[in-house]
Amino acid sequence: MIAVDQVTKAAILANLREGAGWVVTPFLSLVLTFNTGAAFSFLAGASGWQRWLFAAIAVAAAILIVALLRRGGDALYSAGLALILGGALGNLYDRLALGKVVDFLLFHYAGWAYPAFNIADSAITIGAGLLIADSFRRRHHEPAEAPKGIR
Repeated sequence: MIAVDQVTKAAILANLREGAGWVVTPFLSLVLTFNTGAAFSFLAGASGWQRWLFAAIAVAAAILIVALLRRGGDALYSAGLALILGGALGNLYDRLALGKVVDFLLFHYAGWAYPAFNIADSAITIGAGLLIADSFRRRHHEPAEAPKGIR
């Protein structure tokens, strides 16, 4: 995931200048934008300290995810964690190397546009979705717990 994220970002950086874009379909454009903040440019206007805050959060998340992966789990759970880990590390690399995250996927329709994002963001979102789906699955090896007060 990290390699795919970084290769796509390198291709965009090599072929577009900031603010420029290519229309791919009537609802998708490739644009070069930079995000110094977090999701939806949260804290993007801060003076620079947010770079290190978000980098530290990514490192802490990576350590936690690796620990969870080492404990094991079924395929859906592990795939979700792996996607989140890959996405977090992809964006962490940008923060450390560039001081900002490269975003380039822009979905739009009839004057509406979703904020630009990248492959790492997609991996994090899909991974979170897999973890949510996994949380609804009943484990066959785990006994169902009786509600408190019932014996």
